[in-house]
Amino acid sequence: MTWLKEVIGTEKAIIAMCHLLPLPGDPLYDHEKGMDYVIEMARKDFLALQEGGVDAVMFSNEFSLPYLTDVKTETVAAMARIIGELMPLIQIPFGVNVLWDAKKSLDLAMATGAKFVREIFTGAYASDFGIWNTNVGETIRHQHRIGAKDVKLLFNIVPEAAKYLADREIESIVKSTVFNNRPDALCVSGLTAGAETDDQILIRVKKTANNTVVLANTGIRMENVERQLAIADGAVVGTTFKYEGVFENHVDVNRVKALMDKVKAFRGDAITV
Repeated sequence: MTWLKEVIGTEKAIIAMCHLLPLPGDPLYDHEKGMDYVIEMARKDFLALQEGGVDAVMFSNEFSLPYLTDVKTETVAAMARIIGELMPLIQIPFGVNVLWDAKKSLDLAMATGAKFVREIFTGAYASDFGIWNTNVGETIRHQHRIGAKDVKLLFNIVPEAAKYLADREIESIVKSTVFNNRPDALCVSGLTAGAETDDQILIRVKKTANNTVVLANTGIRMENVERQLAIADGAVVGTTFKYEGVFENHVDVNRVKALMDKVKAFRGDAITV
């Protein structure tokens, strides 16, 4: 049994993304509609995910494009306000992801009571956001300084829109990441949000990761969910839950229910009447 059962309540867990609209300071933030609109859309999407039966949810500033690697205070403050406003409605475990800033993700987790964070914790990359470096030693020490030792860390080891500066086989990355950092999970991604995770990469990571949880991080759809869950320990799902499966759209509760019905049948979940 993995920590997924203890923290989220099931193996082969589906962690749904609740993508927040642009926030104050973001280039696409709508000043006329303001934060009340952002909160209302987050509420609408979250409730659709929860009603649709997902196992957990992860709040992220997905539309803070283009992303920063040193996120501004106003972004974290806005995310904390949104989650705080939704707190009376939240009945499932949740995590947070402040794109792309590991320490601020941990800060937000501690402020809101999130159970897990997903981030780029290790590596140095050539990316769409410039040369992208990390300092995992400082990040983990920050985690312990702020009392977040129980927050689960989901390491994205195949970052979206980025590539390691040095050519490394995925097995080498997995082995050194697990040995040096003891991640709670390894997330394996496609190129962008909604891009399918490569089955062969997923298999290679799973074979190398020993007892570390491995999650398919992008591109889960009705036609591949059983295949990918047969390899991975769970999945992070965002785009496919949206109307017409389009990244920019809001969550469609019917799409959520359809995929979760398939997942629950795959897992053999007991049917309740």
